[in-house]
Amino acid sequence: MSAAAQASAAPGDGRRRYYDPRFGATAVRVLPGEHYVTGDPAEMIVTVLGSCISACIRDRRSGVGGMNHFMLPESESGQWGHASAAMRYGNHAMEVLINDIMRRGGRREQLEIKLFGGARIGSSNSDVGQRNIAFIRRWLADEGFQAVAEDMGGVSPRRIHYFPSTGRVKRLALKQVEGSSLRNDEASYRSRLGGVAATAGDIELFD
Repeated sequence: MSAAAQASAAPGDGRRRYYDPRFGATAVRVLPGEHYVTGDPAEMIVTVLGSCISACIRDRRSGVGGMNHFMLPESESGQWGHASAAMRYGNHAMEVLINDIMRRGGRREQLEIKLFGGARIGSSNSDVGQRNIAFIRRWLADEGFQAVAEDMGGVSPRRIHYFPSTGRVKRLALKQVEGSSLRNDEASYRSRLGGVAATAGDIELFD
């Protein structure tokens, strides 16, 4: 890993880092409850989202930026049972990601924010995705931020490829069979711990 890039919560083993020839970049995969910040223009950050939300945030001037991946809206204590929930809950995940970028020289007034996820991929009456969407919009408003682009809601899971150095995002809508697997992964993750889509800005859809 270069000195310009640091995994703040994502392990740096080879299963999470791989070269993707389609994009000519080193991919770093972010899983639920993790975040990653980099200043390396040769890196892109990748995650798969169901009801979860990812914020892609960068400093426009320096190109330092990162992505988080959170599962539930907010927690006052930062605790989920007996496990730390610093990156599982949206309010902590947003604070940690932004603070990490600012520690690397980012400036609050230069931050560019793009939002993804919050799909309804299960049959449950409890729509966690919509709760997450409502939370992140309220959080941005309370903190004085505004997203420049978003792709949230709907019923399809998404795979996100984010290039912090330029702010470019590529989004792939996944098939229902992939959504079923993702739904099971999210349920498993929670157990271990005890809208209408809109697009804007540099978001590209691909097959």
